[in-house]
Amino acid sequence: MNPRTRTRTRARTVVASALLASLALGPLAGAAAAHPVAAAPGALSAGSTPAVDGPDTAALEKALVGIPDGDVSAALVRVGGKGSWTGTAGVRSLRTGAPALENARFRAGSTTKTVTAALVLQLVAEGRVDLDAPVTRYLPGLLPASFTEPPTVRHLLTYTSGLKPGANLGSTTEEMYDNRFRTLTPERVVAAAVAKGPAFTPGERQVYQNIDYTVLGLLIEKVTRDSYEHQADVRIFRPLEMRHTGFPAGPDPRVHGPHHRAYADIGGRTTDVTEWNMSDRWAAGNMISTTADLERFLVAVFEGRVVPRPLLDQMFTVPAIEGATYGMAWQRFVHNGREIWGKTGSRPGYHTVLAATRDLSRTVVYSVNAKSAREDGFPLVARFALPAFDR
Repeated sequence: MNPRTRTRTRARTVVASALLASLALGPLAGAAAAHPVAAAPGALSAGSTPAVDGPDTAALEKALVGIPDGDVSAALVRVGGKGSWTGTAGVRSLRTGAPALENARFRAGSTTKTVTAALVLQLVAEGRVDLDAPVTRYLPGLLPASFTEPPTVRHLLTYTSGLKPGANLGSTTEEMYDNRFRTLTPERVVAAAVAKGPAFTPGERQVYQNIDYTVLGLLIEKVTRDSYEHQADVRIFRPLEMRHTGFPAGPDPRVHGPHHRAYADIGGRTTDVTEWNMSDRWAAGNMISTTADLERFLVAVFEGRVVPRPLLDQMFTVPAIEGATYGMAWQRFVHNGREIWGKTGSRPGYHTVLAATRDLSRTVVYSVNAKSAREDGFPLVARFALPAFDR
């Protein structure tokens, strides 16, 4: 059980951007040793299995040239489906110049939400959760009287709950950096959100935000009488042999095992932001993983091995709301006539993408260490992900 969970009372009373932004650990058992890329610092290493209708490998290789480049210090890209390609470029550390590691662990940001959605849908498949039941059935006392129409589990999964944002440790990278070693519990985050009352009637609009998935994390714990982290481990990470994926031990600010240093602009200076307590993001964005593990997860989800197929179709259904682009965690996007489903994750210094066509004819997973990671994510997506879908 996660230390953070052990310190919390089990009897809880809770009174408590997008695939394109138009698409933005504790020690892990069984971790394999890292092997550096056999290239000079800053150089790239790439490999591929050719396919006639495969990815645009020339564009992918070009994307890695020149790293580190003032913004991106390291990039790890994995492309699968009809034709595979992997590329690694950059350095582990700007200070040492040691070459990037293909198996480096990283903060996966909001791609965590895809795991949270899968956990909830597994509970639905088991008959323990009803998608269209009000969340208060599972978390009594969650909402004050101002919520005359409580959101359902489905509303939370599709970002249509009407909840307002919760407590945070800053709205800018600079503000968050000053608070990077503080702890903000999920209960405090949610309490601050619901105290503001509803933003709109549930189902009326789709607004991408973390609060919905923080509440879903609490729901998972309440229904299973177990920690969110342990449920993710026993239901998803272990069965899929995602040996290098997990969550920090409570407020632990470190990334354990092989990893790259992360950087952001703080006060106009390039600042190392690797050590950071991300516990306030929890079930919405606190996962640590590798590109190989996330590719394994992506394929298993799309093949129906994580969420049963009838529910998988619901996961990939966008609500009939004007402007909506998200199903349950995943976002729908069309590029070159192809329907793509994906999820981005961004934390200071880290940008992550999971994306695939429903038939898995093309998949892409990347982790990029970039100072621009929390800005408009489209340039990074266009550079490192879209070439996988260009042919």
